[in-house]
Parts: sequence; structure tokens; C-alpha cells
Amino acid sequence: MLMTELTTATGGALLSREEMDAARERLPIVYVDVVPVRVDEEGTVIAVGLLLRAGEDGQIKRALVSGRVLYHERIRAALLRHIEKDLGPLALPRIPPAPQPFTVAEYFPTPGVTPFHDPRQHAVSLAYVVPVEGDCAPQQDALELTWFSPIEARDPVVLAEFENGQSTLLLQALAHLGV
Repeated sequence: MLMTELTTATGGALLSREEMDAARERLPIVYVDVVPVRVDEEGTVIAVGLLLRAGEDGQIKRALVSGRVLYHERIRAALLRHIEKDLGPLALPRIPPAPQPFTVAEYFPTPGVTPFHDPRQHAVSLAYVVPVEGDCAPQQDALELTWFSPIEARDPVVLAEFENGQSTLLLQALAHLGV
């Protein structure tokens, strides 16, 4: 089933806001986090794409591409859907047929259990590095997309702009890539 067929078949959401809040209180929710990268012709990472978003508190923060996996949605389809949602339909991500996460992050509503925190819920996120080849532009609630070199992305000032532990995921992705 294509993303558009899934969205049409489900009306874009499987649960009402109240049902989702109730589920978040009782169940871990599956997410994907994506570190979009640009690679050169040899496959070396030359840039990392980081978003700017307005948080629920109104503060502007850096963020990775991220979102829920829908019921009956394959991980690959969720990756494509969230990359398109945040980077636009011309991003041209290169996702393998059977993507493998570089790590799994557990977000808890209680701060300090892990480096990852989500005050709304217990979430389990599969984290991926995805090369994108096309034209990327921030979409929907993403205010800006900035491409950083791997060295610039490690800058403490940049890392401090993240919330909820996503800076830890970024550092893990860079270490996984050896850059």
C-alpha cells in the first residue's frame, strides 16, 4: 500500500486526539528518527541536514526528521512519509529495501531514565541515517533546514539547540558513520 493509499484509507489518523492521549498513557509508541545526510560520489558524508522547529513552548529548537509509525505501516514507508513531510517531495531519499537502524532510542516521560525525554509518552524510536539526493526544503512545521558539515554538526553551540536528547542521536549517527 502506498503512503497516499494508507493516508486515504485511514483518514490520515488512526486515533482521535483523546484516543491517542489515552494510548500514550498506557503504551510505548513506535517512532522513527532520521538524520538526513548528503554524500559525495565515494559515499562519504559531507553534510548533515538539521531542522529548526517551534516547540510546544514556543521556543525555536533544532530537530531531526521524526515521527510516529502508523498502524499497519512498514518502517520504510514511515521513513519516506516523514522525510517527505519535513524535507519535501523532491528530497529523493535513498532508503534500502530493508532499512536497518543504527540505534534504538527510548524516550521516557520521566527525565533522566535515558538521555531521551518526551514529556507526552514512552516512545521507542528506530534511528536511521538516510542519504538524500534531491532538493530539500523545510515543509509543514519545519521552519528551516540547514546543512552542516560533520564537524560543524558536533559544535556544542549547535548541539545545545536540540531538546529531548536528539543531540545524542546526532552524535551517535556521526560516530556510526565514522565522521
